[in-house]
Amino acid sequence: MNCRLKKIAVMLLVVALGGTGFAELKLPSVFSNGMVLQRDQAVAVWGWDDPGKSVTVSFADQKQTVKAGEDGKFTVMLKDLKASKEPRILSVVNDAGEKKEIQGVLVGEVWLCSGQSNMSMSVSRSNDFDKEKAAANYPLIRMFLTSSVTSLKPENTCPGMWKVCTPENVGSFSAAAYFFGRRLHKELDVPVGLIRTSWGGTRIEAWTPMAALKPYKFVMDYKITADKSAKTFDPAVAEKKYQMQKKAWQMKVKAAKAAGKKAPRAPRKSIHPHKSQHYPANLYNAMINPFVPYGIRGAIWYQGESNAGSYEKAILYREMMETMVSEWRRVWKSEFPFYAVQLVDFRKAQVNPVEDSPWAFIRESFLKCHQEMKGFGIAVGIDVGNATDIHPKNKQAIGYRLAQQALARTYGKKIVAGSPLYTGMKKDGSKIVLSFDDAGSGLEAKGGALKTFAIAGADKKFVVAEAKVVGKTVVVSSPEVKEPVAVRYAWANNPVGCNLYNKEGFPASPFRTDDWAPMQ
Repeated sequence: MNCRLKKIAVMLLVVALGGTGFAELKLPSVFSNGMVLQRDQAVAVWGWDDPGKSVTVSFADQKQTVKAGEDGKFTVMLKDLKASKEPRILSVVNDAGEKKEIQGVLVGEVWLCSGQSNMSMSVSRSNDFDKEKAAANYPLIRMFLTSSVTSLKPENTCPGMWKVCTPENVGSFSAAAYFFGRRLHKELDVPVGLIRTSWGGTRIEAWTPMAALKPYKFVMDYKITADKSAKTFDPAVAEKKYQMQKKAWQMKVKAAKAAGKKAPRAPRKSIHPHKSQHYPANLYNAMINPFVPYGIRGAIWYQGESNAGSYEKAILYREMMETMVSEWRRVWKSEFPFYAVQLVDFRKAQVNPVEDSPWAFIRESFLKCHQEMKGFGIAVGIDVGNATDIHPKNKQAIGYRLAQQALARTYGKKIVAGSPLYTGMKKDGSKIVLSFDDAGSGLEAKGGALKTFAIAGADKKFVVAEAKVVGKTVVVSSPEVKEPVAVRYAWANNPVGCNLYNKEGFPASPFRTDDWAPMQ
């Protein structure tokens, strides 16, 4: 090959690797001013440059040089870093003299915070915002806020920036993540970095790598349908249809206003199926992969509402959750802890629930993950929901309970990890005795006699039951069921009055002792 052909080959390689080549030193967006690095573990610093270029990374007393590979990527591993409240500079320089200096870098605890709208929900929408805003002077708490983006392929970076916790900034922070991180910061006395990567109304399959979703028929069926629609999607037709719907909607709003009625929901513009936040793996590719392998201690998760639309999906959620968490841990090459919010109470109140509910089954999926998966824990929120608002404002309780899990299970604090969780039952004549983990210093019926317990015999017909706390157990019975075989607690969308707690103030998780198919 002559020199001219060699030059052409190199140019083609550069184009193939990066469109126009890297041509300059580049870092992913998470490596930017105000960032927090994870303490006490090897921390990856990576980016891109022209293949073969030498790049030197300097931070604190460490300095490492590496060459960019054939794909232009370079990675160095900083050795275990100790927590530091002192803002420092992370410097990345190539052998052409190009330099990236990242200012205000701290070292502490870093958590990935993901899910749908209840993770996205801002501090400005939570309880007591004025009070929270005034008190939000925590310069050692930082949050990386991502934009909502999708992609059919794994991306290297995503739009976003780090923000320091100040009264001016805190309103835009994820409320659940902020209240979680604030408690960690206060208890551990180290900087805390929170990476908020979430999108409202999204399903778990959008956050999972495509290859791992192939066993799930309903996901693949959706993908096939979306792929077919993508071939015929016409943005001009979609825009015309939207404008017609918008005009009709505006007329209905005017009529509703004149009649003193509630206005109808506004229409949504159709988007290309491959750009949808519901398309499988789209959010993993665009909003999770860009952070791999950034050093994190663990992840918190608030999602599930969008997978609770049917019994099939609610029951499959347990398996899909394990799939997603396992995939995240695989790409990070770390068995990091994962703490999730079990779905809270919502929709029409049920004072004496004795019927099945998809939301009850999806809560059970969370409970099973907690009990069966290594390093997985749940924050129970069955007492903080709102019947008419899927976005409860008491995110302080949610953040506190997530932090309780982390402090007890990850950081080894000698505290009760959280809510009482059903572990087993035994029959005692016409009664059933229930046992629990995390009963703490004891169980109690908060505010009176225990409610929302139901009991059934072999006929699988549940009736409202009497229940009493006996030490760290609960004894359940009913004169209507002489030979009981199963008990359920708080088994409904919105089980009003469920009041089993431990004495440390954490509500018991809803549960059932049977494994019967849904009674639809």
